[in-house]
Amino acid sequence: MQIAIGFATCGRAEVLRAAVRYALQQTLAPARVVICYTKPEDITGLSSHRSVTTVLSAPGLPRQRNAILRMTGDCDAVIFFDDDFIASSGYIAAVAEAFARDGDIVAATGLPIADGARGPGIALDVAIGLIRDDPHAHAATFEAAPHGYGCNLAIRMATVQRHAMLFDERLPLYAWSEDVDFTHRIARYGRIVKLHGARGVHLGIKSGRTSGRRLGYSQVANPIYLREKGSYSWRRALGSVGRNLAANGVRALWPEPWVDRRGRLLGNAMAFRDLLRGRLAPERVLEF
Repeated sequence: MQIAIGFATCGRAEVLRAAVRYALQQTLAPARVVICYTKPEDITGLSSHRSVTTVLSAPGLPRQRNAILRMTGDCDAVIFFDDDFIASSGYIAAVAEAFARDGDIVAATGLPIADGARGPGIALDVAIGLIRDDPHAHAATFEAAPHGYGCNLAIRMATVQRHAMLFDERLPLYAWSEDVDFTHRIARYGRIVKLHGARGVHLGIKSGRTSGRRLGYSQVANPIYLREKGSYSWRRALGSVGRNLAANGVRALWPEPWVDRRGRLLGNAMAFRDLLRGRLAPERVLEF
């Protein structure tokens, strides 16, 4: 199978270089690696790499991922990696095997060995050690998944093209929940699975992220928008909003050093204010 790798990046050239290096060290080589960037310094040290194609875009994760989709239409699948996801060498091979074996699979997510997004982050040397010592690196099994996880997400391009699918560009910037929205929509046409052999480490680098206030606004605005759109049930939307509001409220007095809880809580409050005024919309974060 012809499988491309796509990176949407902004402001993290150093870690991106490491992620690309490991993406190119696969047992099954990618058909191409496409990097969508927002300014020249995003791709320092990569723009002349012969195995890498670059494309400039306005900022916004969905917009950048859509640019990658448009450049990979001749491939069987594209794997989206976050610019701080370090892939194990067998990742592409695991995707190719599953997609070739089961034509009903339209999207797949891997199994992170560790996820720094849920904590202070993981150093690159630690991630490399975890990958090297991984006892399940060659697992060939998979299981059904309710949705994909955007830090490592494989999509069958025939389904994307047949149904003219794109990521929702109304979800701006870091685009909270864009991966859930896209995979819920593509699941109408097939299965979503979690591949046990598609492995790696999500470093969870904190630089280059959306501000706490903007993220807090998106934690409320995006689930409600996705409910109105039909990608979320009311139960899922309210559950997502409630969990994040509770976490931000409880931790605001004693925040984790790597999380702007007070900024997120302020963003939550701004979103509820807009909801009461009838002005709530994902794009409002661009005005802050």
